[in-house]
Amino acid sequence: MSDSSPLPPVRLHPEAELARAALSTPVLSRAARLARWAGPDTRVDAGGGLAEEQLPAAAELLGLTGDDAAAYASEAWRVAVDTGLVEIVDEEAGTVRAGDELKLLTGGSPQDVLTVWLAALETVIADAAVPDLDDLVDALDEGGEVDFSSLDWDPEGEAEFLDGVLGNLYLLTVSEDGSGESPVPLPALAASVIVPDDMGEPTNDVLEQVSDAMMRLDDQFRALEPIGLVAYRPVDEALMADADEEPAAPVDDTDVSRYGMVRLTPLGVYGLRARLLEAGFAAPVVGELADKGADALLDGTARFGRSAARAETEQWLARREPLAAARELLAAARGADAGAPLRRLRCQQALSLVGMEAEPALREVLDDPELGGLARVWLSERGAAGVPAPPEEMVFWLTVDTLAAQLAAEGNSEELRALVEGLAAQHSGFFAAAWRVEHPATAEVLDAMGRLHPDKKVAKEARKAAFKARSQQAG
Repeated sequence: MSDSSPLPPVRLHPEAELARAALSTPVLSRAARLARWAGPDTRVDAGGGLAEEQLPAAAELLGLTGDDAAAYASEAWRVAVDTGLVEIVDEEAGTVRAGDELKLLTGGSPQDVLTVWLAALETVIADAAVPDLDDLVDALDEGGEVDFSSLDWDPEGEAEFLDGVLGNLYLLTVSEDGSGESPVPLPALAASVIVPDDMGEPTNDVLEQVSDAMMRLDDQFRALEPIGLVAYRPVDEALMADADEEPAAPVDDTDVSRYGMVRLTPLGVYGLRARLLEAGFAAPVVGELADKGADALLDGTARFGRSAARAETEQWLARREPLAAARELLAAARGADAGAPLRRLRCQQALSLVGMEAEPALREVLDDPELGGLARVWLSERGAAGVPAPPEEMVFWLTVDTLAAQLAAEGNSEELRALVEGLAAQHSGFFAAAWRVEHPATAEVLDAMGRLHPDKKVAKEARKAAFKARSQQAG
């Protein structure tokens, strides 16, 4: 995932709803309870952790029982300190008091609550990348420092691995207009960061790495669920005949859920987007363009999936009068640059959401060489009277423009392939006329038709036409 390319837009839930979800997460709610409990008699060790003799009382306060009670209480205390819910007054004496941030959880805005939650999230993510405590204790050297070489653990590498996994989970959640409601199989998520993109059949070594990554992620997602980042179905322990064995890859899709399923929660989507923005990624959100001009809308939604583009456009249109909006959209759709065809496609899709109040704007551009074809289509689809027939050159220009837009939006898709086949079948002399079209993308479109058409004879005609178009442009 490159920070130079924008990610697909995400739909965020309202901040008030997300703040309520944050306050109800086990980790943050426990941290807040400990912060209210902390007082003059509460003591911490040199590292700011809750003194060992006070862990039982903290666990009891939180209603924690069992072997992990002290560990959960200790985690909640670390979160309280890291988020400012608890303030260390005197490091030498080990005394503490409630921090200023605690007031934000009850009297602050939803944004204030989410800011505290994001700080808690960072602590939990950092902890999730650390090996088991027993492994760390075994790796202590004589000076009490951790010998990382004996652990076969690279702290920076492990943090980068988890960041990569979370980034891919975000991308899988929001791409192609994904609602994020469908869980991602753990094997697929592990493979997304292990298997090279250009690898066909994974080697046994790569499959072993994927299996190892699955087990690491199983532990990490168990740790990340209590902060509200994910909803996680763990790996079925029955798949492992021996506690020290890693599970084999699933045989087919019917049992894939037994190998772990993970889904970002709405709060998790918010949290990972915030982390991605902090890391320098462009991570758009639906609704960001609603108060901007039509040029920003058409350019901004150029790479959106259809559903996200429609949602963004609906919000933009809701703030404007239909006739004024149509005029602004049409003006922004003009141009001969490489992005213009896709802008016009988005303009056409936006105008499909506008009623007949916009009719005057469409009639005003009937003679425009770039917009006249689009306007005729819009008016004809609505049964408007007196729509003039388009000149032949306008028909061909609009066809090339539409194909160029589809090519820019989806590449060599099956939809574009079907469109190409249909055009060639319906118009026997298409290529003889198309190469003469004075459109900047004519040669590129004809090249694409040559690549996509399954009939070798037709494909050859398209390539010859592309050559003529380039010769005409050069002349």
